[in-house]
Amino acid sequence: MAILRPAGEFDESYAYDMATIRQPWQWGLLFAFLLALYTLPFYASQSVVSLVNRIGMTIIAVQGLNLLTGYTGQISLGQAAFMTTGGYISALLVNELGWPFYLSLPAAALGTGIVGLIFGLPSLRVKGFYLVMATLAAQFIIPWFTRNAFPEVLNGAQGINVEVPVMFGIRFNTPQKYLYITLTILIVTTIVAHNVARSRLGRAFVAIRDHDLAAELLGVNLFKYKLQAFFLASVYAGISGALYAHNLRHLNSETFGLTDSVMLLGMLIVGGLGTSLGPILGTILIELIIEGATLFGPFFISVFPSTAAGAVQALRPLFFGVALMLFLIFEPRGLAHRWQLIKAAWRLRPFAR
Repeated sequence: MAILRPAGEFDESYAYDMATIRQPWQWGLLFAFLLALYTLPFYASQSVVSLVNRIGMTIIAVQGLNLLTGYTGQISLGQAAFMTTGGYISALLVNELGWPFYLSLPAAALGTGIVGLIFGLPSLRVKGFYLVMATLAAQFIIPWFTRNAFPEVLNGAQGINVEVPVMFGIRFNTPQKYLYITLTILIVTTIVAHNVARSRLGRAFVAIRDHDLAAELLGVNLFKYKLQAFFLASVYAGISGALYAHNLRHLNSETFGLTDSVMLLGMLIVGGLGTSLGPILGTILIELIIEGATLFGPFFISVFPSTAAGAVQALRPLFFGVALMLFLIFEPRGLAHRWQLIKAAWRLRPFAR
């Protein structure tokens, strides 16, 4: 979709043409929004802060999946397994070796990226359904490894307790404190993902997604760029998994399961594949829907008391499934595309008729 500029706004330089935030009032709105988020612990309840924490950590994982699936077209159902990998690496570095959190986090990201390269190798030979099966293998191999390998360290199926992050003498042991870590890392990952998408690397990803054979004929190294996409997606998953592990303070093979991988992919579809805004919008909407399903539980129990025991547990995937189905039917290009249409309609409003 072509970018529609408001009347009277001209690109006077290349830098201005490439700018994401173009007007002073847009910068003002951005800083006001960030200020509202960073001051959230002072005026919001702990449950709201915990929800924002969860949304922020999940957005990071979906951003990585967007680089792989949205931009490169390589469908993956193993993102949650890579989150498990990042969580274990960071937890072991902090618990066993005494590393500070600000060092264990990048180490977990790098270690998870290397693991992602291993599972990304099949993408060089297969695509489509077969690639989905190849990435799905990670969702079985990695949890099995954490349950059965090195039981004296990984503690088998029971999992391990994870230390609270300590930085600058501050223990981030409450959702209010942990929010500052989540938001700061989320801002960094968002900037990096957005700039990767606009770089030469991102253009190579899009070329592979649109037609890999034509991209190869034009000189795009499929081996190199597909592995880079898997590496970046795994790095983001590792960061998200490490943040989750230290926030939950416990980690085992069931913390991130196949259902989580499916939900991450669903969030990306709802938000919009191959867009910078898609992971943010999709994650926020699905997390709010899931939270609404939890709040809807007592009402459901009052209406259907006989089936409440089993049915309430199914409300969250039920609501998620219905939302995903509706988006696939009525808005297959996601919320980000709808947002672009709304902006275009607003800019053309004097000529709408």
